[in-house]
Amino acid sequence: MPTVLIVDDALFMRVAIGNMLKEWGFEVIGEASNGRQAIEKYRELQPDLVTMDITMPGMSGLDAVKQIIPEFPDAKIIMITALGHQRLVIDAIEYGAKDFITKPFTPEKLKAVIDNIMPSMEV
Repeated sequence: MPTVLIVDDALFMRVAIGNMLKEWGFEVIGEASNGRQAIEKYRELQPDLVTMDITMPGMSGLDAVKQIIPEFPDAKIIMITALGHQRLVIDAIEYGAKDFITKPFTPEKLKAVIDNIMPSMEV
């Protein structure tokens, strides 16, 4: 069963994304509400997939990606962003994030992005 770390400062988003992923056979092994927690949890858990909100208080998802990828170059991180943050998304992809999705999104769109970056996983 593939594992996932969900990073978002909004609890309702963590719950919504977690419910979708559980339906698709993922095990949610951790959650974080800011970039600093995301880095700590990634080091500790080394999940198969990370969903990372791009803007969060304290440390952003972009800054977390900048620190996770050099240490874990194979990390599969999907950035989750609001409309209007396209420049941040481009930066995140340049720093090593695998893909992105814009809020609000449908479960089908999230599944398509996951299938795109994890084609070998039976999800």
